[in-house]
Amino acid sequence: MPIDPGLAIGAELDEVSFSWTATDVLLYHLALGAGAHPTDERELHYTYERDLRVLPTFATVAASAGRHETPRVSFPGVEIDLAKVVHGTQSVTVHRPIPVAGDAVARGRIVDVLDKGKAAVIVSETVVAGTDGSPLWTAQSSLFARGEGGFGGKRGSADKVELPAREPDAVIDTPTLPQQALLYRLCGDRNPLHADPEFARAAGFEVPILHGLCTYGVVAKAVTDAMLEADVTRVSSFSARFAGIVLPGETLRTRVWQDGSRLILTTTAPGRDDAPVLSDAVLTVA
Repeated sequence: MPIDPGLAIGAELDEVSFSWTATDVLLYHLALGAGAHPTDERELHYTYERDLRVLPTFATVAASAGRHETPRVSFPGVEIDLAKVVHGTQSVTVHRPIPVAGDAVARGRIVDVLDKGKAAVIVSETVVAGTDGSPLWTAQSSLFARGEGGFGGKRGSADKVELPAREPDAVIDTPTLPQQALLYRLCGDRNPLHADPEFARAAGFEVPILHGLCTYGVVAKAVTDAMLEADVTRVSSFSARFAGIVLPGETLRTRVWQDGSRLILTTTAPGRDDAPVLSDAVLTVA
């Protein structure tokens, strides 16, 4: 089915009611690699229910916790083969600290559909509130669909984040686990691209790759730990562009520049000649 931007842009998505528990939060943190130092008090804030704190990037999986079915890329005016799709960008803005457990309602819409020639980009926004109507978080993401461009839509512009013209204030090396993708998919994203070698090859990759949103969470935690003393309540928002893949087991290198209330960062894979992983990334400090 060709993309129909006239039908897609502005379309309201189905309202979704969902809930999560401390177990979902603990699993998410463990899937990001938390607990590597199990007696470290800061790590226990991620991995032990006593004084548990929620990393704001949990917002990306809260509604899918416990989901077992393979995801679909199906919106009004958009039907795309899952094998053609990778994450393009992600941002989360929290309006207050995410509770350890809760009930919420998500309301989403398609913000834009861009025609990049050989690919399409579908931009969506989701606003999440508690069942009492109090705002919890707002998330915006884009999906990059290879081979789905050329439908005559607008191309859009690239929002670049300029890096300061100086050495970074911090360089953080973060290992990932060989089984990281297999752990992270238990948070609700069962895309076979991250587990099935045959599916990954059909999608153009030599081996299954790490979920982009796993990388997003891993980096957010690493920067929060290194720059904010692991105080997740100081994170107001985090946005990033997915500039390249991560292979499970690789070490990530994140360079961070302090810029007022913003932490500007880039992440690369030093084992692959510093191949870009995240770009145009900003963590805003509350």
